[in-house]
Amino acid sequence: MIALIDYKAGNLTSVKKALATIGADVFVPESPGDLAEASGIIVPGVGHFGATRALDQSWIDAILARVGEGRPLFGICLGMQWLYEGSDEAPDCPGLGLFSGRCFRLGTVRLQPDRNIKVPHVGWNSLSIERRMSIVEGVQANAQVYFTHSYAAPRSGETVAITEHGGAFTAIVQRGQVAGVQFHPEKSGDVGLRILRNFLELVG
Repeated sequence: MIALIDYKAGNLTSVKKALATIGADVFVPESPGDLAEASGIIVPGVGHFGATRALDQSWIDAILARVGEGRPLFGICLGMQWLYEGSDEAPDCPGLGLFSGRCFRLGTVRLQPDRNIKVPHVGWNSLSIERRMSIVEGVQANAQVYFTHSYAAPRSGETVAITEHGGAFTAIVQRGQVAGVQFHPEKSGDVGLRILRNFLELVG
């Protein structure tokens, strides 16, 4: 059973609907202890990085404990950013630290400088796959997915796919059973559903 974390950062309805479409058995845990029953965890989210403060230390400990047991974890949009060490959007708010690096505002000096790009980055854009990992099984090169964000994660050796918007940023990341996507798979048609199915395959 997949635990879908609700920390009041965006509407869960579209994510739940997409997961129902692919036959996933989903529940929304009311407390960290409920995660003991989860075979996998999804952290969605839209908005400011500071919203992740709602996931206090008890939630963090429970999520990291499940990851330590080998249960898959998947972050969507803000949920993916939370997998990193932190974000310039809320410098005093730490992330989970499962991936190294900090998220940065699109169009800043950490990308190819471009002050003329539109931020937030909203709409369809293409994926450039750099590593063939399980999360992108069956996803075609240059597949189009739907984004809405102002901050992004840096490229690293764990980057699976990048997207260009004022420079390259990590669109998909994966290491073992932990993965994340900067875009919204629940709004990305068949490509997004395929990626969600791939996460279910990780869960087993």
